[in-house]
Amino acid sequence: MPELPEVETVRRGLEPHLRGRRLLRVTVRDARLRWPVPATLPRDAADRRVETLERRGKYIIVGLDSGDRMIWHLGMTGRMLVLDAAHPLKKHDHVDFDLDSGKLVRFHDPRRFGAVLWWSRAENAHPLLAGMGPEPFDPAFNGDYLFRESRGRDVAVKNFIMDGHIVVGAGNIYAAESLFRAGIRPTRRAGRLTRAECATLVDKVREVLLEAVERGGTTLRDFAGADGASGYFQQELFVYGRDGEACRVCGTTIKGLVLGGRASCYCPQCQR
Repeated sequence: MPELPEVETVRRGLEPHLRGRRLLRVTVRDARLRWPVPATLPRDAADRRVETLERRGKYIIVGLDSGDRMIWHLGMTGRMLVLDAAHPLKKHDHVDFDLDSGKLVRFHDPRRFGAVLWWSRAENAHPLLAGMGPEPFDPAFNGDYLFRESRGRDVAVKNFIMDGHIVVGAGNIYAAESLFRAGIRPTRRAGRLTRAECATLVDKVREVLLEAVERGGTTLRDFAGADGASGYFQQELFVYGRDGEACRVCGTTIKGLVLGGRASCYCPQCQR
């Protein structure tokens, strides 16, 4: 599933095509996504200008001149593609947003786990965004915060930082890589982290996610950016998916394990 860097890559790719543009029409061909596309969306969004394009966690939030918003989620295989208005349809092309530029944004999703939803200006908060932790680049996500939240927690530190109530965006790949750079074994109990280790881990989470965004994300299966291009951060992976291979730093054999039902890898020498 696309994680924060992949979603941010898509947002950045869409922004120059959407921001300031008017939506001429919205065409829904198949409303049966993860949550049904609202029947009123084509009427509500038509003839509205896109004012902002933001991201919260894995959600892209499209702010309109009416004060209303749309929430887009890519799910597992969803893509938001910028195309010419006359671009031929393909199977699994579910929603089109025609723009006054002559372009369109098309939501393509073979598995239909994505979402295109309406967020009325009358709703101050949206239930999908409630309870989310701070963004990793938010100053509120710092060593002191992570230290406080980890006290008394017996969960493995990898699962702890993957919890979206603690911080958003540290998915499986990025959590594994952040812990490697911080020198922390993924099986360590979160409650046993020192304040200094928490500060280091925060820095490494930010570092890894920023590098992944700059490289367009990590393509392992279906992800591609708004232009269809793949990400290249997978070329920088130190541990994820490298079970049995030599550590790029010390040469020790990378070990694999399963934590919380998710595959993980670590270096027994570099991570303690």
